[in-house]
Amino acid sequence: MAHRERERIRRELMGDPRTVEAIIAAVHERVPAYAALDDGRMAEVRAITGKALHRVLHRWTVDGRLEAADLRLLRGIAAARAADGRPVQAVLRAYRVALTTITELIAARTGGEVDSADIFALTRLLLTTLDTLSEVMGTAYAATAEYLASDRTRALRDLLDDLIAGRHASAGAIADRAQRLEVQLPDPYCLLLAEPGGPEAFPEAAAHSVTEATAAELLEALTPYAGGVTPLATTRGPRVVLLLPAAAAEEAAAALHTRAWRGCAITREGPDRVAAAYRLAADALDTAPGHAHQPGRLLTDADAHVLSLLAGRASATADQIARVVLGPLVEPAQRHLLTALGAYLDNGSATAAARELHLHPQSMRYRLRRIAQLTARDPRQPWHRLTLDIARTLANRPGAGGV
Repeated sequence: MAHRERERIRRELMGDPRTVEAIIAAVHERVPAYAALDDGRMAEVRAITGKALHRVLHRWTVDGRLEAADLRLLRGIAAARAADGRPVQAVLRAYRVALTTITELIAARTGGEVDSADIFALTRLLLTTLDTLSEVMGTAYAATAEYLASDRTRALRDLLDDLIAGRHASAGAIADRAQRLEVQLPDPYCLLLAEPGGPEAFPEAAAHSVTEATAAELLEALTPYAGGVTPLATTRGPRVVLLLPAAAAEEAAAALHTRAWRGCAITREGPDRVAAAYRLAADALDTAPGHAHQPGRLLTDADAHVLSLLAGRASATADQIARVVLGPLVEPAQRHLLTALGAYLDNGSATAAARELHLHPQSMRYRLRRIAQLTARDPRQPWHRLTLDIARTLANRPGAGGV
């Protein structure tokens, strides 16, 4: 096959969006670690696949060998995979599958014009690529292991950075990374985002990024409540991000209150959804009105989900949001409290609500206190009243899923 025929095949493959999708589909099907990747991580895999495909096809077209730029690309990929904890065996398997698929795609477009020179050139290129990739992967993983052992504080911060960026494919990958660091991560956990309460409370921190020392100081204050697991801390702009045991949320609220800080604590997400918890908390702090922040109290999952609903980007269903906010009130044994809540919200006062339900006003006030105890939301507070009203509206809408 003349080089012009290789160039024709290269142009056809690169110009067809199905080429990259076919490679991605093969890797997704044959490599379990990649089947668990979320959409964000698959987008990265897709971008890397397109770049690697371009380089492989170009080298084959000109009958060339790997060059310095190709080696830099492979080393960069290896370093990134080593840092995010994806198993080296899975990464190499993914590349073997990808290169095999490229071969099949090339064969499908040759029209029977493959000759021994083309086969030799393609085979040499693919074997060289795999051999080089195996070598740089081994070097990158060894360097990463040495780095993790030499700077533990940085390694733990990097772990949380990777978790909130979604760089781990599964709970298994997270467990493997934690094992290499010899740490036990909180499970269940509280992902806490904290920031200065306003310019008047902490002007220099409100205007600029918080420092790693600030994050370390806050982490140290809460470490006694960690219960034997390893809490983590990092920073994101003007905010501190902490991964704590779920039970430490109350102490975290008190610690922030003494510093005139505010925060959002997410406790209902799974170990492989730290990135989702981070986005939920960050969006909540970005959009919460001032009166949603109360002294000594953190925004919670319930606040965050209501705020995401109001912003038009809810990640939970209406039924899920109602359950998160109302908590035990959705249980059959507490239906009388849900009814009392509805009457109070509709009438605006305990006296009027009691009259509607034929209750003594003191009985109504008792039920309101029980509602506050069970939901951690006081219907007499404006922000709590709003979230409760939204939740009971969702619960009572036509077709609600049994809330």
